[in-house]
Amino acid sequence: MATPAPASQTLSRGIRILEILAEAHAALTIDEIAVRLDVHRSVAYRLLRTLEDHRLVARDAAGLVSLGPRMAALAAGVAHDLQSEALPELTAVANELGMTCFLAVLDGDECITLASVEPRHAVASVAQRPGARHSVTVGAPGKAILAQLPSPQWPAETAPRTIDDVAQVRTQGFATSHDEVIPTVRSVAVPLALRGQRPAAIAVVHVASAHDDREIAERLRRSAQAIAASLGS
Repeated sequence: MATPAPASQTLSRGIRILEILAEAHAALTIDEIAVRLDVHRSVAYRLLRTLEDHRLVARDAAGLVSLGPRMAALAAGVAHDLQSEALPELTAVANELGMTCFLAVLDGDECITLASVEPRHAVASVAQRPGARHSVTVGAPGKAILAQLPSPQWPAETAPRTIDDVAQVRTQGFATSHDEVIPTVRSVAVPLALRGQRPAAIAVVHVASAHDDREIAERLRRSAQAIAASLGS
């Protein structure tokens, strides 16, 4: 008889499934999830059934799996005050500049999107879904976050170019990136320092714009100051 997997391993795999679905930005088959999780299909199926029972994942008529409605409720409880204060500012920036505006925070060695708003009247915009994550060493919001940390707290694999970019962020007050996280996409971000909370950043993503980077950064900076003031930072 096979030895049951430790509870911690089961929990870890279940959490990893949620991360896989969040990173995919699309529904996946059970087989695709099993491959990405590196487990047998039957193991993936049992884990998914448990997650489905808790409405953390959902399956459509074709059997494709996506994040479930319960995830939205859980996400809303994360840094609730920060999200509540940030959303009006994100909305104002998105509609004023015609770009997707989002709030990113530090999560380990990664930069994770906590909340985002797409512009109301733009012909086309770049989606930046809450839960999206990437290494904090790439992208404008990652650099804006690193600028708030002493270098010993940076990931060990931080490239020399990123070190130079962060030094520039500290000088000019904002970060930029192009083709670093999503091909063809540009980003501008400013640091958002909040007392007692993880380093954060306010950022926009776009493909092309009539606004230059410094103008965008100045608009973001005003929103960052408003959020910090509302939270007493």
